[in-house]
Parts: sequence; C-alpha cells; structure tokens
Amino acid sequence: MKAEIIPIGTEILLGNIIDTNSSFLASQLPLLGIDLYFISTAGDNQKRLVDTLKRAWKRADIIVTTGGLGPTQDDITREAISELVNEELKVDEKLWQELQDLLRRYLGEIPQSNIRQATIIPSAQIIPNRMGTAPGWWVEKDNHIIIALPGPSDEMKMMWQEGILPKLEQRVTGEVILSRVIKTFRLAEAKVDEMVAHISKLSNPTLATYINPDGVYLRITAKAKEKTEAQRLISQSEEQIRNVLSPYIWGVDDDTLGSVIGELLRAKNWSLATMESCTEGLLCSTIASGRESCTYFKGGLLASCDEAKMACGVDAAVMDGYGKESIRVAKAMAETARRNLRTDVGIGVGGNTNSDDNSGEAYIGLSCDKSEQTFTHRLRGNRSRMKQRAVYAALFDLRKMLLEEV
Repeated sequence: MKAEIIPIGTEILLGNIIDTNSSFLASQLPLLGIDLYFISTAGDNQKRLVDTLKRAWKRADIIVTTGGLGPTQDDITREAISELVNEELKVDEKLWQELQDLLRRYLGEIPQSNIRQATIIPSAQIIPNRMGTAPGWWVEKDNHIIIALPGPSDEMKMMWQEGILPKLEQRVTGEVILSRVIKTFRLAEAKVDEMVAHISKLSNPTLATYINPDGVYLRITAKAKEKTEAQRLISQSEEQIRNVLSPYIWGVDDDTLGSVIGELLRAKNWSLATMESCTEGLLCSTIASGRESCTYFKGGLLASCDEAKMACGVDAAVMDGYGKESIRVAKAMAETARRNLRTDVGIGVGGNTNSDDNSGEAYIGLSCDKSEQTFTHRLRGNRSRMKQRAVYAALFDLRKMLLEEV
C-alpha cells in the first residue's frame, strides 16, 4: 500500500511553525509495511487543498492529513474532504452534544463556532480526541482511506496510537519495513560513506548516510514478510557497520548525547555540574533534557561576562594571564563548577567566535578526582551553529573521559 501525508496550515508554509507531525507519521507508516512517497504541504485555501487531495487520491491508497480540524473559518479540512468525495457535511447531534458538555466543563461557555467540529460526512467514522475538541475522521471510499488528524502534536500522536494504528493493522498485509539509526561523531560524511561502501551496495537492507549537528547518521532499512526476519537483516548489517565504525559510534535510534551522558554518569554513580560562557546556557539545557537528569546533574552556572566568572569563583589572575576566553579559563570554570556544586565531574565551556568569517574556537575543560583535561576545537558556521557545535564537542569530550578513552 502507498500513502501520502498532507500537513495543512499556512503557518507551516510561512515557517511560523515546524511540521513535526509529518516526521512522526513518516516513521510510523513503514512499520506497517506502507510505502510513503510524498509529503505535500497545503495552506488554508480550500481550492488548493482540494487540488492537493485529488493528486494524492491518484497516487496513494492512504491519505493522512494533519491540521485544519479546529472551529475557525480557516479550518477547512472537513470541507475539502467533503468536496473531494462529493458528500454533504451535516451536524452530528450526538457529537455536538458531547462537544457542548466538554466545552461547558472546561470553558464554562459554548462558542457557537465549535459546531463546525461536530459536522461529518456519511462515509466518515469519528476518531475520538480525549485531549482536545477536534475529533478526527476515518473515511473509506472507492478503495481509498482518508485519515484526518488534528494539528497539535500531542493530540495527533495520541489519536494515531489509540484510534488509527489498530484500524490500519487490521487492513494491511504483506511486507514489514523496519529501520535502525546508527549515530557516529567526528568523521566527515564522505569518510563514513567510504568506510561502509561495501555494505551500502546491498539492496536489502539498504543503507543511507546523512549529516546532523551531532554527527553523521547511518540508517539501515530492511523489508521482509515478518518482523523477525527484518530485525535479523538489520542486525547483520549493524554488526558489519560496528566492525568498521565502532570507535566513532555513540548512540542509536532515539539516543541523544544528553541521554548517553546520563547513562554513563549513572553507571558510575557520579554527579555533574557545568559552567559556560559562549554557549549561553545551551550546554546546561542539553544535559538537563536527558531522562531523569535530576539524578546526576546538579546544575549549571552561566557566566556571560568576566564579573560573573569571578563572582562564581574563577580567579581573575587566570583571566588576566591567559586571556578572558582561553583553555586555562575553561579549565578553571570546570573546577569552579565542580567545587561550587560539589559534584564528581565539572565541565567548563568557553570560546571565541568571529562573525566576519563565521569561525571560532571552543575551549573545553573537564575536572574530576582522577584527572583534569582540556581540549580546543575549531568551529565553523553562524553564531547559532557554532554554539551548538561547541556543546556537542564538550559532550563528546566528556563521554570519552567517562569511558576512560582519553
């Protein structure tokens, strides 16, 4: 079966919001053996949306829309689907009563415009939305399935898991498509591609490389009649990749640098504190986003100026003698963070950036009982990218220290 995803909303086309719904759905469809060939974004214009739906109707068996199910005039998904399948919209009195009860309970009033969310066409089945007021639709007509989901990601994901996935599982048969992502660092994309060239020649599973801010990823995708066979094919390719790239692999699938660092710290029963200047709190935020970070991360100090560094405890003589942003200052910041927050490990990040040629340097200091280490990394890109790369460089250095590889 073939599917097409249609995210709906002018705010997506204008770049006001990022379409994360499509990436979620794109990861879900292959698990059912459903091929996804197109994602077509449409704005809040009924004619253009109907045209988009008609194109999808010609080339896909399943159409999944997200957004446009609210109560306002620019929420046009229901009307567009009604026009596509040539069926009349009518108010479902039972659904309207349920919506009124919900609105009365949470808002204390019932805006009349919400009645639009209780309209339905004869071939549509309502998909309940226990997190919001916009019910979804499941429409089957002329050997096609149209699935209309709300735009808010939490509502969309809940509805997919609870209302859509069980229905699709009953209808799809054939092959299963599974993927696994291997995450590497400190190798160029071209070098990774060269090192795994003998593996990427396979037709099943396939192997693709792509670059991310935290390294180069390799995606293994296998297709098979049974899930266990697809998993076996992926495992074989993963073993081959690890044989070649093992020193550079830091995670898989949903792993983040924050979560990987957290697991290593928990394994040692160590605590961590940070102090940063040029990264403006991004290091602290990245580490704190790890699962159960409160069990190993005591906190971070943000020192955007010299006075702040000295107030936290960095010796002014170090800054005067070696430069206000230098490798020795980064080392002093790591020691200061560790001392002030009484942790097993401290990490300090400073740096210099040059906006004229989009280059700079990151200075990393690490401090623990057994060792004190420093690193310097060259940076390229705009200011935002250089901050991000400085944080990743610091976390990779910390990871290596925790693994006792340095």
